[in-house]
Amino acid sequence: MRVIRGGAMAGSKATLGDARRDKRAAWMLDRIVATGSLKLREIGGERPGEVAAHRLLASDAVEPTALLAPHVARTAAACKGRRVVAAQDTTEINFDRCRRPAAGLGPTGNTDIRGFFVHPVVAVDAEDEAVLGVAGARIWTRSEAPTPDHRGIPFDSKESRRWLAAAEVAAEHLAPVAAEVVVVCDREGDIYPLFTRCPAPVDLIVRATHDRVLIEGGNLFAAAAAWPALGGAHVKVRPQRPGDKGRTARVTIKAGMVTVKRPKSAPDRREPRTLTLGLVEVREAVAPKGAGKPLLWHLLTTRPVATLADAQQVVRFYRLRWRIEEVFRLMKSDGLDIEHSQLETAGRLLNLAALALVAAARTIQLVDARDGSVRPATDVIAPQEIEAAAAISDALQGGTERQRNPHEKGSLAWLSWIAARLGGWNCYYRPPGPKTMARGLDRLLDRIAGYKLATGPPNV
Repeated sequence: MRVIRGGAMAGSKATLGDARRDKRAAWMLDRIVATGSLKLREIGGERPGEVAAHRLLASDAVEPTALLAPHVARTAAACKGRRVVAAQDTTEINFDRCRRPAAGLGPTGNTDIRGFFVHPVVAVDAEDEAVLGVAGARIWTRSEAPTPDHRGIPFDSKESRRWLAAAEVAAEHLAPVAAEVVVVCDREGDIYPLFTRCPAPVDLIVRATHDRVLIEGGNLFAAAAAWPALGGAHVKVRPQRPGDKGRTARVTIKAGMVTVKRPKSAPDRREPRTLTLGLVEVREAVAPKGAGKPLLWHLLTTRPVATLADAQQVVRFYRLRWRIEEVFRLMKSDGLDIEHSQLETAGRLLNLAALALVAAARTIQLVDARDGSVRPATDVIAPQEIEAAAAISDALQGGTERQRNPHEKGSLAWLSWIAARLGGWNCYYRPPGPKTMARGLDRLLDRIAGYKLATGPPNV
């Protein structure tokens, strides 16, 4: 049986148990964002810093759940009063077979390659589509033992239970403060018990992969194909590769209610025999040349689908799932490059992955804010650092209108402008990207520290 190691889905109650470790973890996260690197030599800056980073990751008191805890709490606070899409998905962190992987890593989807898995919940504002933060994550590696026939394993013992665990985290930490929470999954999350056991405070939208049998006869996909169209919509399709700007698909939308039968393969016969859900079909007639297959989604949901507006809302919420893929890309080859980490033990690597996950989300928050954001700067810096940032902002402003910070003081957009300027952006030409933001944040944090030393009480 595969053993999941690395901790449960992170919540907000765990701590590192020591104020010095908490402070060091916060420092290390800031350094990862600022340097855009997961190499401890670069994170540490000098030898003492490198040693401090190693000690944190190696501590028996440190594990991914505890490292994520303060960021889960901050994300929950950011979700207060908002309609939130809680996007969840799994990414593999693979190590090349030509490189000796860290000791203790197990097999991935390719049994010849060792690595581990990250399954986060990323909170996204349903209105302005901004990333609000990481709401939880499970980070684990597998054992070397062969996997038995999964059909005989109880659901609660399966690796796939992570999909339900993520919904439970959203219900526990986001639903009490948010106006609405919608958990969104891609096709791997199309699991019968996820629907039957999903906590009541959250809704679900899952892209169907199984052509399930209906209680009235026939199958899911054929039923949707036979329905009349409710109307059409334009759907933004995420970029497929670096350099691809994505595209907009013109689609036809159909929707209705379906009652599916419990799968014969379900190991737990206590699951309800039937389940009634909304189904939205999103179909593109013809894809543009070079775009691949036409877009086709079958979205199962606990939300209403009675009208075209209802169905369009389901489609829009599902589309926001692409934001979690941005976080994955920034963790991997398009940013922090965690798959080339030089750490040599699995425990340290899983801890580093937790920090990398939050760092990727934080960098995206800064990039999101560059064109204006109502989010507060305290999503990234502490409240007591606002005045220091304001002094730095004044010093960066030039003589022309375009060289002045146009955003409200204390907003995340305002802070993003400061970081961009410190990162080398001249207020003209292309907008600043993740690398410019990361470089600028590094300089901003250094200047804030200097400002606090210069204006604070004398150290005698």
